[in-house]
Amino acid sequence: MKPRESAAFIASVSKDVKLNPVGIKRVASEIVQAIVSHEFEPNNMMIHSYPLPVTEDTSSIEWMFVADALNFSFWALEENAHYSVELRGKQYTGYMALCAAITKAQEAGIPITNPKYYANLTKETVNEIFMSNSGEPIPLLEQRWIILQECGKIINDKFEGEFCNCVRQSGNSAQKLLDLIVSNFPSFRDEGVIEGERVSFYKRAQILVADIWSTFKGKGLGSFSDIDTITMFADYRVPQTLVHFGAMEYSEKLNKLLSTNHTFTNGDREEMEIRGCSIHAVELIKEELKSQSVDFNKEGLPINSAMIDYFLWEYRRRFAADLAKVPYHKVRCIYY
Repeated sequence: MKPRESAAFIASVSKDVKLNPVGIKRVASEIVQAIVSHEFEPNNMMIHSYPLPVTEDTSSIEWMFVADALNFSFWALEENAHYSVELRGKQYTGYMALCAAITKAQEAGIPITNPKYYANLTKETVNEIFMSNSGEPIPLLEQRWIILQECGKIINDKFEGEFCNCVRQSGNSAQKLLDLIVSNFPSFRDEGVIEGERVSFYKRAQILVADIWSTFKGKGLGSFSDIDTITMFADYRVPQTLVHFGAMEYSEKLNKLLSTNHTFTNGDREEMEIRGCSIHAVELIKEELKSQSVDFNKEGLPINSAMIDYFLWEYRRRFAADLAKVPYHKVRCIYY
């Protein structure tokens, strides 16, 4: 099952996670308010706030592939001890710290986005490039090193040394590109089994497709006629925002586990319920937004799951202190 169908199935059999229609409407209302007031402007926020590529060329695609190949597991048990990197005097945490490390490497003349280079990286060099400010290695260093080497070799062997050739093979289809990524790169196969059914989440693969679409503003290599088929990116932060708004609710048993900093294993039922219900919640928010009387085209924003995901993810970053009281699920794995 693809992520959307998987999510609907998981939501239908979920025991410890429930969706609340009142909370779904609340999120939709918050998004409308933020768009109309111009508080939420994804393009401006992404370009000006974060160390991300902004040029609409193939170098940005190679950059985003490396970032999303390594876009997982930045959390720490202590809320103030997350992975962080300094770039040009500014501190970044989590995924943006990874982006800062990539940019820092490029500025130092390291060809970190070249598959011929990272296919042969040593673990020691990966450690140096992604070292945190505290001098601690990035979480899951060994796995990141293995993934970089594996991905580099696959791109060199199958796509003539450039990931953008994989994008070209998609024929401007988000689903085709998603299939190409998942079928060719094992580390992007984010799947599980629940009630005997094989389900998929594909967080990193889908975010890679959406990142390309966003950077190219839906044109050229980022022109995907079916971008609306991409779901939200099931991680550990967006569920936190959904719970904050009351769109998602946890059972007493699950709440207790989360509040004690329990570390789940990738594939645990509770973990899959949280991720699957998050995807389904965003699908329901999308439907709710479509029923609103706001002209989103006039506001220059498409109503799709990627946009809603970004709103929820960015909301958590902006109001981190408020949301810190909402426990989130912790899993040490390569998928998110």
